[in-house]
Amino acid sequence: MPLSAVDCVQPALQHTRQQLFTNFRFGQWSRLALVGILAAELHVGGCNFGNFGGNWPRVPHKNPNGFGATTGLSPFDPAQIPAHISEHIAQFVGLIVVGILAFFILGFIFLYISSVFRFILFDSVLRRQCSISEGWRKWRRAGGRFFLWQIVFQMAVWLFLLIMIGLPLALAFAAGWMTDLRQHIARLIVGVILLVCLFGVFAIAAAVVQVLAKDFLVPLMALENLDFADAWHRLLAMLRLEKGRYAVYLLLKLVLSIAAGILFSIIAIVPVLFVVIPGVVAVLGGRAAGMEWNVSTISLAIVFGTTLLLLLIYLIALVSVPATVFFPAYAMHFFAARYPNLDALLNPPPPAPLPAPEVPPVPEPPPPFQAPPLPPSAEPIG
Repeated sequence: MPLSAVDCVQPALQHTRQQLFTNFRFGQWSRLALVGILAAELHVGGCNFGNFGGNWPRVPHKNPNGFGATTGLSPFDPAQIPAHISEHIAQFVGLIVVGILAFFILGFIFLYISSVFRFILFDSVLRRQCSISEGWRKWRRAGGRFFLWQIVFQMAVWLFLLIMIGLPLALAFAAGWMTDLRQHIARLIVGVILLVCLFGVFAIAAAVVQVLAKDFLVPLMALENLDFADAWHRLLAMLRLEKGRYAVYLLLKLVLSIAAGILFSIIAIVPVLFVVIPGVVAVLGGRAAGMEWNVSTISLAIVFGTTLLLLLIYLIALVSVPATVFFPAYAMHFFAARYPNLDALLNPPPPAPLPAPEVPPVPEPPPPFQAPPLPPSAEPIG
């Protein structure tokens, strides 16, 4: 009988202990931290990276003709805003637009990278050996197929959200509920409650699909070289055979993820303090030096804050490597009991004992030494 979700916890813990602690190698540990980041496999919850710009110096009010000075000018009248302030506002708006565009481009790139690194993480945990360059060459094509699935899934999610939110709003406008809110307040409240419930159900369904994809779809695509459509067909056929066991797996993984999030959030306090203290020192130093908000200082703050943020993410991933290995191992041990191709790689049979060396036959001992016979004695003369 295949192992249950509960039975797979102990083998996954043993797998993690053997890969990380029994044969400790800092190089593998650091590479797994990077793979965990790029595969989006971080199990740290409630970690607030902080707002390093909250106490930065404000725009000074030294110019008597500047914005907000006590000259009788209304700060809310655009016609009365000085030209240099308007120029700064235009520069800030340009930075915001560039930042939004860069965010979408980087998000698209990261989605592709994470698709490939999902296979690299799977292979690293399966073989208990992490090699990023070799893994990228080996799994680039499979990651590209998984990337197509990610694009299709994201488009479906956004399309459903657009319909789920846009359609009720359009119906509310068409019925005149938005023009006179007081008369339709009860209907609006009921509609909002139903919409929130529907959104909650949709969010749970989307999360389940994502977990099934990264835990079970990836092994099918990796070991059989399938595209995502054929892999989903195989996986759904397997799910129908054991719906209850897969449901228990999802619930138990949720509980384990919450526990791991709490545990590693506590551990992550150390790297958070390691990064926050230099950030606070930099903020206080800039404030004491009388730094002013302009394009240069904002760009410097963005670069400095991004560097600290990336360092913080890596340090958190470094202390969270046990969780990064445990959860893929947990999924593998559960799925291997139902997927023979994975089981053959995860639990290979022990090597056959070597045949006993042939012992050469012992030569027979030589016969015992016998003295040669004495010559006959001479007969006496006469």
